[in-house]
Amino acid sequence: MTGINAFLEPGMLVTNPVRPDWGVGQVQSNVAGRITVNFREVGKMVIDGNRVELLPHLDD
Repeated sequence: MTGINAFLEPGMLVTNPVRPDWGVGQVQSNVAGRITVNFREVGKMVIDGNRVELLPHLDD
């Protein structure tokens, strides 16, 4: 896994650029390219970090 996903840690806030309707999510874990994120709008999702690069979310 490369890019920003390699640096994501539990507690960080992110968005999924492929699914902006999911809202902001909090990283729960990042293990072997599988990133578990709890999104405000859809709940817990497991993201393949090799296919989707999540974007850090800065507080508004």
